[in-house]
Order: sequence, then structure tokens, then C-alpha cells
Amino acid sequence: MAWQLEWQFCIWLKPLLANNMTTLLIKNGRVIDPANKIDKVTNIFIQDGKIKSVGSQISKADRTLDTKGLIVTPGLIDMHVHLREPGKEDEETITSGVSAAINGGFTSVACMPNTDPAIDNEALAEFVYLQAKRAGKSNVFAIGAVTKGRKGEEISEMGQLYRGGAVGFSDDGESIKNSEVMRRALEYSRMFNKPIINHCEDTDLVRDGVMNEGYISTVLGLSGIPAVAEEIMVYRDITLAKLTQGRLHIAHITTKKSVELVRRAKEESINVTAEVTPHHLILTDDYIRTSNFDTNYKVNPPLRTKTDVQALREALKDGAIDAIVSDHAPHSEEEKDVEFNIAPFGMIGMESLLGVILTELVLKKVITLNRMIEALTVKPAQILGIPKGTLSVGADADITVIDLNKNWEIDPSTFKSKSRNCPFAGWKVKGKAVHTIVKGQVILP
Repeated sequence: MAWQLEWQFCIWLKPLLANNMTTLLIKNGRVIDPANKIDKVTNIFIQDGKIKSVGSQISKADRTLDTKGLIVTPGLIDMHVHLREPGKEDEETITSGVSAAINGGFTSVACMPNTDPAIDNEALAEFVYLQAKRAGKSNVFAIGAVTKGRKGEEISEMGQLYRGGAVGFSDDGESIKNSEVMRRALEYSRMFNKPIINHCEDTDLVRDGVMNEGYISTVLGLSGIPAVAEEIMVYRDITLAKLTQGRLHIAHITTKKSVELVRRAKEESINVTAEVTPHHLILTDDYIRTSNFDTNYKVNPPLRTKTDVQALREALKDGAIDAIVSDHAPHSEEEKDVEFNIAPFGMIGMESLLGVILTELVLKKVITLNRMIEALTVKPAQILGIPKGTLSVGADADITVIDLNKNWEIDPSTFKSKSRNCPFAGWKVKGKAVHTIVKGQVILP
């Protein structure tokens, strides 16, 4: 009978399938997985792209990766990058962006919707996933626009964006100025349990500002962006999150007062999270003066003061700030090689982030290695609600292997990104991703 023939065929096929299973053994590494509170030298066994076991003494595999003396972590996640496709493929594409991600040790990235056209519909969200699949390197997750065309006027079709794979909503690059629109967005996004990620900036206070408003901007004669422009919007958004019980995520936080507002909101159990970039943790507005107006230091929100930097570091250390992101923002050399006033905001960062954070914060004992890994793995995964950032049995085998002792010089000319606007060019750093593994496969950038 047909069912008997089918059953016999399956019995015959089963050993063939078993023989074709791919396995990888990562052995002797110091495994740090904050999600499962693991920090020990052990082995990880991977089968068919999934983590099969952590700690088992397995000796045979199709491939063995000896990571003695190295750090083995869940695959790093950068939840705030700009891949420019569609619309600005001369600056970056999804293909070049995922190569940069792999080179920087990131197995997953979330791309912002400030493309041309904006990612404000289901088809464009699906386009992101299609292009990432074609590239075949890191995972890419789409952030959908909060409003149509990112104009801040009419809420996008969030349900369709969610169906297309959007893991969060943002008009990044533009602040959601209209409080009613922001309120409705927070309410609507609750249906999908996804965050509204806001670029907090009162544009009426910013106007033609190009750097942090303060002593340095006055000395340089440049129009300033006041800290209060960010803080007012952070306060408003937290208040609306409390009202709506929506999920709010503060993008690239930069000021001491903003940190205090987020910390207080968390104490009140308001559903708010925040992220910070390496450049805001390390650089100050004085770099614009000492670099002779290097436009690679022009970023929005702007580099702030030493007081702000110290507050950001403390907040990252104690968890008031949840995640570290690159805010990777590629621009062509032609765009950046102009007067400071007219240059676009933004700097690249996926390929320099790990070395800079390890050198300037971990090795200098500002934060612990485990806290850094937490802020680059499980925390962004939780914020976006994606099944990543863990080495749990059954999880996708996305893994980053880091050599803490690798000394190297940041040279943007060797980057996989199509753009070179990196403020850390020439910095000598210590610590680099040496293997990036996606679904059990060691991926080359």
C-alpha cells in the first residue's frame, strides 16, 4: 500500500539524512553568555545550525574550532545601523553592510528606515530580508517607519510592516514632533509588542545647529544644538509611554539629564529602554576643535561634554542604559569633504565598535567584559523581541569569537563598508572578533 511504501522510503532515507548533518565543535574557549549566566571555559556543540549542547565532552564533529585563550559569546547584535538601501547605494548596500557587520563580529543587525523611499510598507520590509538572504552573511532585521514617508504626520501601516518582518518602528533621523502622533504610535505598537524607537530632538530648538551648544561651539563660531533639545523630547516620550503603557526605546542617548530621566522612569516601572553609541561614550565636542573641523566628528545627536560622557558611562555600567549600538551612518567622501556647516551628520562604526569599546571601556575598567557582552547580545535581542543573543540549547548557532589580546590599528581603507567616514581612524586598539559564526557556519566578511 502507498502508506507502507512511504514509510519504507522514510526508513531508508533517515540514515542518509543523518549522514548529511553538519556539525561544528567549538572547544576550549571561555564561554560568556549573560542570558544564561555562563562564564567558564567549556565546549559548544552545533548541529545543523542549532546549538545542540554547551559543556558536553564531545570529541567528534565535521569541523572543530579550537578557541583556547579566546572569548566565545552569543553572536553580537547591532540594533541601530543605516544600510542606505534603497536609495543611497553609493554609500552602502545591504550586501556591503552585512560584510561590514561580519568583519566587526556582528551576526545580526537591525537597519533603520531612513532610506529613499522610506521603509514604510510591507513590500519594502520584505525587500530588506530578500536582499539580506541573497547576501548570505549576517542576519538583518528591518525597522519600519513610524509614519508614512517619515514625515511625522500619518502613522504607517504598522500591521503590514510587522507582517513584513519589522521588529520595531522608528522615524530615525527625524524626531516624531507631533505628540498626538507619538501617542497613537505607542498605543498601536502595543498590538505587536514592538518598541517605538525615537530620535529625541526638538527641531525648533535645533534649527541650523551643527554641534553641541556650549563653550566649544562659541569658541569655534558654530551654531549649537542644545542638550535641552534632546531632554525635552525624552521627557515627553517617557510621559507618553507612561500614559499609553507602550514600549519606548530612546535612540542614541547623549546627555546627563536624559540619563536621569530614563533612570527615574525605570524606577517607576515605565516601559522604557535606551541605547548609547561608542562615540558618545568616548568622544567629546572638543574633538571638533582639536581635529581642525574634521567632519567625521559631525554626528546627530552631537558629541557632548565630559560631564555627559561620564554620566553615560555610569548609566551603561549600572544598566540604566541597556544596549550599545554603532549608529553606523555611511556617507561618501564627496559628501563629507566639505565645510563643517554643510557636511551631513553621521559616522560609520560597525567595524570599529568592538575594538574601541574593549580598549576604552573594558580594559580601562569602566565596564566589565560581561556587561559589554550583555549590552551587545541579550539586551538588544530582548528590546527587539528577536530569538537571538543567547547560547541556549536549541537556539540558532550565532556566535562571535573574540581575541582580547589582538592589537590592531583602525584603518577605514580596509573596511568592508563602502564608506570611510570613521572618527576612530588611526586609533590603536586591543581586541577583535576573529570568527563570526551564523547558523553554525563560519562566515567570511
